[in-house]
Amino acid sequence: MPETSETQPQVLRTLIVDDEPLAVERVQVICAEIPSVAVVGTASDGAAALRLAEKLQPDLVLLDMTMPELDGLGVARRFAEQEAAPVVIFVTAHDHFAVEAFDLEAVDYVLKPVSADRLARAITRALARRGQRRPRQGRYLEELWVPHRSELLRIAVSEVLRIDAERDYVRLHVGTGPAARSYLLLQTIAGLEARLDPEQFIRIHRSTILRRDHIRGLRHDGLGVWSAELVSGEALRIGRTYLARVKAMAGR
Repeated sequence: MPETSETQPQVLRTLIVDDEPLAVERVQVICAEIPSVAVVGTASDGAAALRLAEKLQPDLVLLDMTMPELDGLGVARRFAEQEAAPVVIFVTAHDHFAVEAFDLEAVDYVLKPVSADRLARAITRALARRGQRRPRQGRYLEELWVPHRSELLRIAVSEVLRIDAERDYVRLHVGTGPAARSYLLLQTIAGLEARLDPEQFIRIHRSTILRRDHIRGLRHDGLGVWSAELVSGEALRIGRTYLARVKAMAGR
């Protein structure tokens, strides 16, 4: 008895894009062991990737980030303009493009050297995305990818309570009490602030952004100095440049 469309396994027609032949070969070998993947082509640069994608109509593109001329971000931006675009998984040796990648609705971000288990998990996410109407890119971030050991973790922006600047990085503080943890992300605090919903976050200092509902109150410490009291009980000084904005949040 032939399989019905409901019982047939889903298979993603996949295009591999990387300017390193050995990297392409490694991903091909891994994909050959994943039943839900059928590699339909490979490309060694961004321009070729766009041409092949137009002809082959892949469901999934495994896309390197750094390539000469048109890089992975440029290719993903072109895909984002299309109504019926393939889902994208970035496969790269660089972890500092994660914010830009998420802006472009990539389904995952896999770091090299690629492991079979890690790519298989990314493919599972791609299968879940397949057939869904790609949402229009929102103005503000809803999730972030952060480096953690040998991979990147997805962090919901709604879980972030505080953001501190640390040179060219920001530190994301997630959770409270024994479950509290923090992650470093290569991103300037000003660049990240521009991507956060101002209805949810407010910058109180040149080095600090807080989630609004994590602020319990404001305290005047004298001589024009104010602090934000957090739900956790901690108090953080408010910079003079940001004081008027913070007071406006409180209706002052």
